[in-house]
Amino acid sequence: MFISDCRREFYDVIVGQRVLLLVASDVDALCACKILQALFQCDHVQYTLVPVSGWQELETAFLEHKDQVKLLVKQDDDLDVPAYDDIFRDEEDEEEDSENESDGSEPSEKRRRFEEDVIERTMKRRQRREWEARRREILFDYEQYEYHGTSSAMVMFDLAWIMSKDLNDMLWWAIVGLTDQWVQDKITQMKYVTDIGILQRHVSRHNHRNEDEENSLSIDCMRIAFEYDLRLALYQHWSLYESLCNTSYTSASLKLWSVQGQKRLQEFLADMGLPLRQVKQKFNSMDMSLKENLREMIEESANKFGMKDLRVQTFSIHFGFKNKFSASDIVYATVSLMENIEKEGPETTNFIKALDSLSRSNLDKLHQGLDLAKKQLRAIQQTVASCICTNLVISQGPFLYCSLMEGTPDVKLFSKPVSLCLLSKYLLKSFVCSTKNKRCKLLPLVMAAPMDVERGTVIVVGIPPETESSDKKNFFGRAFEKAADSTNSRTLHNHFDMSIIELKTEDRSKFLDALISLLS
Repeated sequence: MFISDCRREFYDVIVGQRVLLLVASDVDALCACKILQALFQCDHVQYTLVPVSGWQELETAFLEHKDQVKLLVKQDDDLDVPAYDDIFRDEEDEEEDSENESDGSEPSEKRRRFEEDVIERTMKRRQRREWEARRREILFDYEQYEYHGTSSAMVMFDLAWIMSKDLNDMLWWAIVGLTDQWVQDKITQMKYVTDIGILQRHVSRHNHRNEDEENSLSIDCMRIAFEYDLRLALYQHWSLYESLCNTSYTSASLKLWSVQGQKRLQEFLADMGLPLRQVKQKFNSMDMSLKENLREMIEESANKFGMKDLRVQTFSIHFGFKNKFSASDIVYATVSLMENIEKEGPETTNFIKALDSLSRSNLDKLHQGLDLAKKQLRAIQQTVASCICTNLVISQGPFLYCSLMEGTPDVKLFSKPVSLCLLSKYLLKSFVCSTKNKRCKLLPLVMAAPMDVERGTVIVVGIPPETESSDKKNFFGRAFEKAADSTNSRTLHNHFDMSIIELKTEDRSKFLDALISLLS
């Protein structure tokens, strides 16, 4: 059963039937899956869960389970699909225009008909120009850009809320799904803040203090809290020093790949008045007197060093007495589990581990994910520093280009799409902070990394420009398709994100030449 619209009437139809649940390999989709699983368990709905990493696996799963697939769409549903007449146009009317020849009428009658025909043709030309303009706008939106709208986890939570079946766990998964889109830069800051406001109202409803001390101190309790936190990756599960060094925002702002940047980091720590011994040990082991006002101290010093966006609106969760995690902690941990390059069984093993780590009963897997996330963030920052220091980022005219070579440290990690996207975005942010070329600051980035040496393929990703006014639209999906078609390059457009493709290594040169020509 495939649900195309998540309103209540559609959910009511599937109750009592066996459901096919196809889940993409990203954190937002996993969170949406957890919410649906909870709803299905509540309503005793049987389902088959199939992880799909791309279009090929989606097609395979569809063919294997096609007997239980139905499309639930009512005729009066508005799914934001363009009308037929907005895209296609019959030419019959235009042909009729050429058939209005003289048929022996009187001169005055012919003159009157001629004037009417001129007016009618003028109106038709105007209507056609308006239709073509409207069609170009629609196709531009559908073909040129990769859109990322509302979090799918938030949509599923909204469904649960409408049916009065929403739970605190479901709310947390919706928060993690939204945070995933923000961490991966798929939505604008304005969209993130707006959705945070929506979720905050639900958090207040589910987590109000009821003065029940026995309940509030229960070892099994779960409490979600809205807070202004530091934009530092995993700092509560790491050392403050490591977090500052391996967070893209602080690393790029301080230019930590340079000697001068390392000096600025020492000055930043000194300005806060934090001893180096304290910031280099685990956050949990720091003196309580320092941690009490740590956020205010860091924010005050960050403003002096040009890091005015170090504070961010987010949510945290408490499990029992001592386990506290921020939403971004969960995102980093889940991504790392999902793209773990250490083979431990079938290909679905990573997916199942990542899905299980979202449950509060599997904190051991979550902590394993946090350890992997630290390794991933270190690898990303080391690779960014290497690319900038060795001038691997070059301008190709309409875009910047960087290619990782086989043998580069941690290159195997970047054969995974989410890891490569995170690296590309961090690299672009750092390059913009390091370059003095004003034009390069406004360019997008195309990045390639070895994917499968035996098959001779590379993975290529396109990242939109790093600008404050960026609306997160990504035009590379359509551009990659056109460049591949014009050069007969052997590519595989298998990822759901069309700005990620696989390309034969020997076709890379002509593919890039076509892409440069297309975007110039």
